[in-house]
Amino acid sequence: MLITITASVSHSFLSFFYSPSPSSPRTLISSLLPNKLSLRSSFLPFSSLGRRRHHLHSQPTGSVSANTMNASSQKLENPDDLIDSVETFIFDCDGVVWKGDKLIDGVPETLDMLRSKGKRLVFVTNNSTKSRKQYGKKFETLGLNVREEEIFASSFAAAAYLKSIDFPKDKKVYVIGEDGILKELELAGLQYLGGPADGEKKIELKPGFLMEHDKDVGAVVVGFDRYINYYKIQYGTLCIRENPGCLFIATNRDAVTHLTDAQEWAGGGSMVGAIRGSTQKEPIVVGKPSTFMMDYLSQKFGILKSQICMVGDRLDTDILFGQNGGCKTLLVLSGVTTLQMLQNPNNSIQPDFYTNKVSDFLSLKATAV
Repeated sequence: MLITITASVSHSFLSFFYSPSPSSPRTLISSLLPNKLSLRSSFLPFSSLGRRRHHLHSQPTGSVSANTMNASSQKLENPDDLIDSVETFIFDCDGVVWKGDKLIDGVPETLDMLRSKGKRLVFVTNNSTKSRKQYGKKFETLGLNVREEEIFASSFAAAAYLKSIDFPKDKKVYVIGEDGILKELELAGLQYLGGPADGEKKIELKPGFLMEHDKDVGAVVVGFDRYINYYKIQYGTLCIRENPGCLFIATNRDAVTHLTDAQEWAGGGSMVGAIRGSTQKEPIVVGKPSTFMMDYLSQKFGILKSQICMVGDRLDTDILFGQNGGCKTLLVLSGVTTLQMLQNPNNSIQPDFYTNKVSDFLSLKATAV
């Protein structure tokens, strides 16, 4: 059952009004919308702290019905057909635009070509270590002309999700993650603790020791954290298990990430897995493949999701994100997913098209001439 959500601008974020629905839960991002909107979306049923804060831990984040998948994906042979069929390209960043701090060959020319054709470009990343402003500086450092309003990181999604459910002002957020999440929470006017500051804290395990925690923590946000330690795991666990209605929010569940271009590194999913294991609760995932950001992007830019192409290197996040949102999908083999993985008989996630890297848009066009 679909529910109607009426949104209006208040202090740069939206206040939501809704009624409970038994439908399959999906999340809806909301913040910084320029106009009053009437949105239609399947949403999470709420109950007490009411309806808005309890029983949100079991949100499914990645399933797609068989009829939304292609039997098999096609190699991209004629990029003009794909380019002409959509208005907006959403690009993942790690493994698509760059690897670590190294720009992937041909990306600047490809983005320039798409802009010259009047295409809207959006960059969505599950990496929560940076805020939108910090990512803007990274694009600039790599020589890419990308505006901050074109960037959407899962750090932003976590803060926006909390705003969208009217997270109480007197409650705090405990962060297992890095600076990006803290900056977005601060911009959203939310109280927080934890983050990198807890990276040096240790627990002295001795007879009778009892670890204290803040009873006002109403949400634990877990993202990629290079400074995760046992203190953070125990603190987050106590908040979720002992604070009534405390939410468990994950920016993403990516298994691996690209910290350097030399190899893959354990991703945010490993940090989320630690808290899931200790609490035995499922997180609310606000990053890909949840439709949280897709719903927002569609509303913000006023475009049909069928007019969007999602370009990514991961099947279970990027491609599933596009499929969940009803978009066209293009897998690039420059990151996590290999051709062998794509064509594995056990792989059920098939993009509309696949190609080696985004610059194939240019090389294929040159070959066709």
